[in-house]
Amino acid sequence: QVQLVESGGGLVQTGGSLRLSCAASGRTFNDYAVAWFRQAPGDVRRVVSGINKSGGNTYYTDSVRGRCTISRDNDKNTVYLQMNSLTPEDTAVYYCAAKEGDKWYLFAEYDYWGLGTQVTVSS
Repeated sequence: QVQLVESGGGLVQTGGSLRLSCAASGRTFNDYAVAWFRQAPGDVRRVVSGINKSGGNTYYTDSVRGRCTISRDNDKNTVYLQMNSLTPEDTAVYYCAAKEGDKWYLFAEYDYWGLGTQVTVSS
């Protein structure tokens, strides 16, 4: 199995940027697709972005498309989420998750999770 640790969250003003990192350890990292989810207070956990094993395919939810970029460095066992033009609606706990296999777009099947990192955007 793989272990995931998120970092890079924090407090930022509206319009600011953050880069989240998801560091993986354990089994071969490039066997896993990785996705970012977020959970705002009082809401369910929702997918934000995903990337397949090779990094050649990505997904963004509508609310972040054009503002966020997901990438991965398999040599460093790390996935990044660059977030720009942040708004208070982006405030949430951000989780990194992983799954084996090629069906990286089946976000309900992600079964390895980190503990999350808090992102707070002030108005």
